Amino acid sequence: MNVLSIVGARPQFVKAAAVSRQLREDHDETLVHTGQHYDAELSDVFFEELAIPEPDHNLGVGSDTHAAQTAEMMVEIERVVADADPDVVLVYGDTNSTLAGALVAAKETTPLAHVEAGLRSGDFSMPEEINRVLTDHCSDLLFAPTAAARENLEHEGIAEGVSVPGDVMYDTLLGVRDRLDAVETIAVPDVVDSLDEFVLATVHRAKNTDDPDRIAEIVDGLADCSSPVVFPAHPRTVAALQEFDLWERATEGIEIVDPVGYLSFVGLVERARCVATDSGGVQKEAFYLDTPCVTLRDTTEWTETVDAGWNRLVGADAERIVDAVDAAGDLPPKPDLYGNGTAASRIVRTLESEVER
Repeated sequence: MNVLSIVGARPQFVKAAAVSRQLREDHDETLVHTGQHYDAELSDVFFEELAIPEPDHNLGVGSDTHAAQTAEMMVEIERVVADADPDVVLVYGDTNSTLAGALVAAKETTPLAHVEAGLRSGDFSMPEEINRVLTDHCSDLLFAPTAAARENLEHEGIAEGVSVPGDVMYDTLLGVRDRLDAVETIAVPDVVDSLDEFVLATVHRAKNTDDPDRIAEIVDGLADCSSPVVFPAHPRTVAALQEFDLWERATEGIEIVDPVGYLSFVGLVERARCVATDSGGVQKEAFYLDTPCVTLRDTTEWTETVDAGWNRLVGADAERIVDAVDAAGDLPPKPDLYGNGTAASRIVRTLESEVER
């Protein structure tokens, strides 16, 4: 079986680490990196730490408007697909890289498989929601991480080709936990080693970073928390803080540090008293590592974590952020939501049975 896998952003690198390892035991994989995340701290370090094979093609697309970025990816992916002639195109998650690969596969009538299918937040102001819905409706094989995700697909009339293997990010996390003691503070030793406890924050969603009122509320909320806040800042967020004259306020009340690699970040999540984030992947990583989560969004695609009492949605409201972060800690029993760490092998077995027949 010849699989063409498309990645482009941090969460996809984490997912591909598990699936590519399983695929390459018995099959051929052509790995395409679109270049959507191109900073070394957001791309190269993940390939190194997770032992992801070097991409066969790096498209180097970089940043642009959603339409221009997606269009350029499609042009380049189409050339790669035509040359590789894969048995199946495999995409992950909900980024522009995901949608570009999905549309090319659909136009080329190449079978398309979507890992992390069926997630829905109901918020169509988020580009990710549009990307994931369109990708699901283009896909032939849909790998849903949860039963709720499968139900979302059924409500939209998608029942054929759907399976629930679990979450591949859990596979990857389980594979690196034993390595955390040696690396967890490498990236930010001076900050973290001096703190008895801390809140770990991440903010990168355009809905937050591009809106001066929302990012100001988030900064005020994080700065007013009773515990110190450690904030590995995405380049987009740093630019927004400077553009909106929030840098001084942020650096007065928050420990802003450079982005860290995957292993260091997982170590920080595990040590943190609480995580405050607008990232979908970080919500799950906090859940897996028994760390309370406060989500700086009005909606989430990972609704099970909210229902289970391990995640609170607070939007961009300073008072709600402070209240939720300061109250985090007394958690209910944690349910088993995302499988047992064998999602990647189940995905490969399904590909074998469906694509090769």
